[in-house]
Amino acid sequence: MNRTGLYIALAIGLVTAVVFGLWPQLDLKITSFFYNASTRNFPVSSITWAKVAREAAMWVTWALVAPAIVAFIVKLAWPVRPLMMSGRKVVFLLITILLSAIVLNNMIFKSYWGRPRPVAVTEFNGSLDFKPWWDPRGKCPHNCSFFSGEGGTAFWTYAPAALAPPQYRAAAYIAATAFGIFTGGLRITFGGHFATDVIASGVVSFIVAWLAYAFIFRWPSTRMSDWDIDAWLTRAAWPGYRWRQKLFGRDVGPTPTMRYVPPSARGERDAARNAL
Repeated sequence: MNRTGLYIALAIGLVTAVVFGLWPQLDLKITSFFYNASTRNFPVSSITWAKVAREAAMWVTWALVAPAIVAFIVKLAWPVRPLMMSGRKVVFLLITILLSAIVLNNMIFKSYWGRPRPVAVTEFNGSLDFKPWWDPRGKCPHNCSFFSGEGGTAFWTYAPAALAPPQYRAAAYIAATAFGIFTGGLRITFGGHFATDVIASGVVSFIVAWLAYAFIFRWPSTRMSDWDIDAWLTRAAWPGYRWRQKLFGRDVGPTPTMRYVPPSARGERDAARNAL
């Protein structure tokens, strides 16, 4: 998650925006390669292996984030226990998956950006007018085309790739890119998305991962420690935990006091805790 990667992502986004903005018919041209005019459908969408691969891609993605979800739930249920994995990794993976796979595309863009999907436009036997990527005024009522939700979910794998050991990180980024292109490419062959939808999902997911990584791990003014996150979750979950314990006749007492440690001293604090 260095600046070179960010510059590459921004450059890809800029070039795509300009090229497909000036020549929006490129989106239709690319999609037409996967459309059968005689049968008026997208043949790949009926191939069994392609449908299985589409479903498997989503399972792979959610399997990668599952440890963070489990650690978060267990911590909320039993705040007396330490997190099962690094608190920073839990927050990083959960925030990025929420933004990349759910909030930005499905709850914001796809709900209010009325671009019709390829299968819905007149050029591919649909009933709606084609709209370029930059035009949100399409007649799609909901769950629209821009940008790809499954593409964003697949490209989210940039986040776990950023947590790979340094010697494997480059390979992890390449694998994440290939996985996102394959998954997003399937959506194009199915007639579910245009090429710009998929490219946008990759650029957005990378930028989300880059910013979250910088905020949590890199920038001195905002970076966190595992202890900070564990302590915050303990305070947040304690009232509910105390109430549940009272149902069984036990009172675990008020929320534990977590002494604030300034950022400048957190490294020493963490080192001392690890030495115990």
